[in-house]
Amino acid sequence: MAQDNFHGAAKEAKEVGASIHGAVPEQPAQSSSAPSDENHAPQDDARDLEELAVVSTGPVYSAFSRIQKRYIVLMVTWAAFISPTSANIYFPALNPLEVDLNVSPTLINLTLTSYMIFQGLAPTVFGDLADMAGRRPAYIIAFTIYLGANIGLALQNSYAALFILRCIQSTGSSGAIALGFGVIADISTSSERGSYMGIVGAGTMMGPALGPVIGGILAQFLGWRSIFWFLVIIAGCFLIPFMLTVPETGRNIVGNGSVPPQGWNMTVLEWLQIRKQEKWGNALSRSDTAEGRRLAQAELARRRKLRWPNPLKTIHIIMEKDMAVVLICNSLLYTAFYDIMASLPKLFQEIYHFNDLQIGLCYLPFGCGCALASFINGKMLDHNFQRVARQIGFKIDRKRGNDLRHFPIERARLEIIWPLLSFGLACVLCYGWVLEKNANLAAPLVLQFFIGLCVNGTFNILSTLVVDLYPQSPSTATAANNLVRCFMGAGGTGIINIMIESMGRGWCFTFLALVCIVAMPMLLVELKWGPIWREERRVRMEKDAEEKKMAEERVASSESVSQNTGSQGEAGGNDRGKEKD
Repeated sequence: MAQDNFHGAAKEAKEVGASIHGAVPEQPAQSSSAPSDENHAPQDDARDLEELAVVSTGPVYSAFSRIQKRYIVLMVTWAAFISPTSANIYFPALNPLEVDLNVSPTLINLTLTSYMIFQGLAPTVFGDLADMAGRRPAYIIAFTIYLGANIGLALQNSYAALFILRCIQSTGSSGAIALGFGVIADISTSSERGSYMGIVGAGTMMGPALGPVIGGILAQFLGWRSIFWFLVIIAGCFLIPFMLTVPETGRNIVGNGSVPPQGWNMTVLEWLQIRKQEKWGNALSRSDTAEGRRLAQAELARRRKLRWPNPLKTIHIIMEKDMAVVLICNSLLYTAFYDIMASLPKLFQEIYHFNDLQIGLCYLPFGCGCALASFINGKMLDHNFQRVARQIGFKIDRKRGNDLRHFPIERARLEIIWPLLSFGLACVLCYGWVLEKNANLAAPLVLQFFIGLCVNGTFNILSTLVVDLYPQSPSTATAANNLVRCFMGAGGTGIINIMIESMGRGWCFTFLALVCIVAMPMLLVELKWGPIWREERRVRMEKDAEEKKMAEERVASSESVSQNTGSQGEAGGNDRGKEKD
């Protein structure tokens, strides 16, 4: 019987998905439309739809003010900048470390590979921890580990310590990107999420561009140890203000931000504010406030269970059909982008005979293109969301958010990706042949700027779509994205120099561009079948949640019956004892 119900639900899901794909849902934005009077004339109804404001009765999506949102976004962008900076600031230190520790280049390069492996694994733990216990504990634990690793790296004098501490450093820093996208999903609706994701994406992509520049300057003038002390300083400047002022945003902890967090999710300022209210408020208001806070916290606590973080949840997300398509495309683009950055030091030293500092400065065009792309694409994503909503008659509720069940979010995100992706991959192809011909330095630098602008723009679009497809666990979904692309990127960077030597510069980057071009039709598959797969997942998850709820009710009912039976038996025994007396 249950199986028949599930097949019926899946069939309904396909019908809903088909209506989404058609971009004209039968009842668009029904939840956010104003109730109309059935006795009105048709022309009155049309006028009402155009003139009357939306009547919404639900709570706002986020209770945080605009200033609070901007401050939270600023802090998570800072954290997102620290994570990739840690990986790329290390490049100028490779040669000095090789000399000081007396090891081969192959062993030094292993510290790069191990870093990327842990960069993919660590977010699977921190993402699940953040979705379960809140963003603040995950951030604090991650950056405490990161600080300790950097202090150890600055003081170490052996290769074994370097290798182990680099893995720990990656573990601490790598969760920041997944956590940041989770915070953005907490505080922003889908209609404004593109802009916020663009800002965090700018921090993420500025790290690879500015990291080598900063590392080159520090290694050149202060020695390689100064690189790790620099990372200690910027991480400490983030962690201390974060612990003191940045509020918890996890929706399973504070709801939309209106529910006070439990003690260990509070900031110092929140704790002082509550103490002040308890001290100066009258007895009645204090009891009402405390009781309301306790009930709200208890309701949220009832729906979550603290457990050990489960990295396998990330694997489950990767196995979802619509998520797998997006993650594979994103990882191929990321691999091509990172291969260009990883091969730059060797190629520019061979062609232009640059030193470490000059090579670091050559990353600046990447940084400028990436930063510009993040801000521009964020605005483009929000604008296209509004345009698609107007076309299908979908009313956007900026304050309370919208149910995307009847909205073609895949179309709203992917429509703007095609010109960026096409031009970006053309630049990748040209980049290889420019280097093959030993062209003037201006040519590869200009192409780097456009690669950063266009290819990085596609990252932002696909990363935003990942969060939209899995809004119930945004940090875990972003961790899945990070896992796939880091593992593929680690493999790509491990063989890029071998490919260049075997194929030549021109054909190597032509091959990378062609692989990404061949993968582009997968995004067309996502446009056509993604809404159907998304609806099937929603139906399946609702069915699983209902079965789980029924199982819990059966257990509770059986326990209640057992307790009643035991009580009746005890009462009967007492009665028989009295009769005997």
